[in-house]
Amino acid sequence: MRTLSLNRTALRGVATAAVASLAVSLTVCGGDSDAATRTKTDAAGTVTVGALSNGAAKEATLKVSEVKSISAELPKSVAERGTLVVGIGALPAGSPPLNFVGQDQKTLTGSEPDLGKLVAAVLGLKPVVKNSTWENLFVGVDSGKVDVAFSNVTDTEERKKKYEFASYRQDNLAFEVPKKSTWNFDGDYRNLVGQTVAVGAGTNQEKILLEWRDKLAKSGKKLTVKYYQDNNATALALNSGKIDASFGPNPAVAYHVTQNAKSPHPTRNAGQFSGAGATIQGLIAATAKKDSGLAKPVADAVNYLIKNGQYAKWLAAWNLSNEAVETSQVNPPGLPLDNS
Repeated sequence: MRTLSLNRTALRGVATAAVASLAVSLTVCGGDSDAATRTKTDAAGTVTVGALSNGAAKEATLKVSEVKSISAELPKSVAERGTLVVGIGALPAGSPPLNFVGQDQKTLTGSEPDLGKLVAAVLGLKPVVKNSTWENLFVGVDSGKVDVAFSNVTDTEERKKKYEFASYRQDNLAFEVPKKSTWNFDGDYRNLVGQTVAVGAGTNQEKILLEWRDKLAKSGKKLTVKYYQDNNATALALNSGKIDASFGPNPAVAYHVTQNAKSPHPTRNAGQFSGAGATIQGLIAATAKKDSGLAKPVADAVNYLIKNGQYAKWLAAWNLSNEAVETSQVNPPGLPLDNS
């Protein structure tokens, strides 16, 4: 599952520097920990998103209550328990804006746990968030200790052998440029001619970028690829004009743009590309154990949130509106076996 692991490695690398700037930390407790989703309880019929984000999101309180026709689809064991155990793989460093420790330095926040809370509300369940390492996230799902993972998991055909999915976000890469730049990707690698672009070594985005570079070289055109030690060094290179753009996971770019908005060097998103490549739109999906019976009610809950506007408000709060899906699908086509 090379594509997925490389994407996540890149996002984690970006997140490490971001978390340092937020002055927060996560404590590893045997690779797994319980995590509060908020320091105070939301009022009945409401879910607060973007809480304690230290500027990474715009906090919003959304009205959402149980939908009986959807909660009736839940497996009997989950319905009787009354809780939805949501798995997040944020240890040890987190990945803003997806999942990280908030400004109180103890509460897990981010777009992923927020969606878990929203889905739980539609299902009439109390969300219980379990935070772990990425590897232990899947151990939790396999063992039944976690009902469903909301943790930037890409839908792949390889993973369908063990898990069932309910898609909720596009899996995209993006170009970050200075706000004053007039360059845009526009979905066409030929627009990279003459550009100097930074990318993380050993990542999925590097693989894609180098393929584009080689295609351009065959027609006598040049794309220059640069590498830097960390995210801070890349930002300095972008600010100083040593590079024209950087290429990385779209959520990380969204986070940078938000954080840089009021700085002397604001940036913007100059275009996206599917993390799965040109032939298929990659999808991020809620992940449950295969044949658990959870994918259908979770997808229906997400579709309820889409139809009634809470989904769009959730994405907007985290500056991720450009990863919206029109509908949540159960086990949609995923990354093929030869690119999983």
